[in-house]
Amino acid sequence: MDEYMSASSTARVWGLTCPGFPEEISRARRWTRDILNGSPLADDAELIVSELSTNAVLHTASGLEAGSFHLTLAVSAQVIALSVTDDGGTGTAPKVEHRDQEAEHGRGLSMVTALARRVIVHDSHGGYTVTAELFAGSHLGGHPC
Repeated sequence: MDEYMSASSTARVWGLTCPGFPEEISRARRWTRDILNGSPLADDAELIVSELSTNAVLHTASGLEAGSFHLTLAVSAQVIALSVTDDGGTGTAPKVEHRDQEAEHGRGLSMVTALARRVIVHDSHGGYTVTAELFAGSHLGGHPC
């Protein structure tokens, strides 16, 4: 597992690369919680990282024997941006699926979209990066009251 942090005048950015094992998802949650300790958005951020990391491990080459997923956490006074980059292998970009309440799978990205102010999906070196932004100063999962 690799970790780095950089500082700039506008945001602090951390990165973490994890092997694509399911048990690494709990490590990603703890890492996020530790960085955001004391933030009112820490719980939402931890849930978002959990969902995005789970999707990477379950639905992409990240979950294969030599796979990995990469997290980036950027924190500024206004925004917390959480990104998970997978190893690809799906051929299609992640998308929100509208499932009924009885479905056991397929609601993770919908939950992320409900918590975050904005969710962006883009190609990244053969895989995809999903970034969820939480806005500081707002309440209830990043949405204004």
